[in-house]
Amino acid sequence: MTAQTVPLQELTVSTIKLLCREIGVVNTARFLNQFMVGYGDYTEEREQIIGHLTVDDIVSEIERKRSPQTE
Repeated sequence: MTAQTVPLQELTVSTIKLLCREIGVVNTARFLNQFMVGYGDYTEEREQIIGHLTVDDIVSEIERKRSPQTE
């Protein structure tokens, strides 16, 4: 029996689809993340995104955006 090879991109796509179908999207993402190498500087990126905001500030902003707009 001879194994048929396919392009790596096609193999990757079909494998991810198979995993999603068999174990679900969340577990597929969790599985794949263990093979991903991190990059960047989390602390610096967090400072750029969040800055001086507190958890209360963030929650207030979420609540403000969820509430119906008054005109």
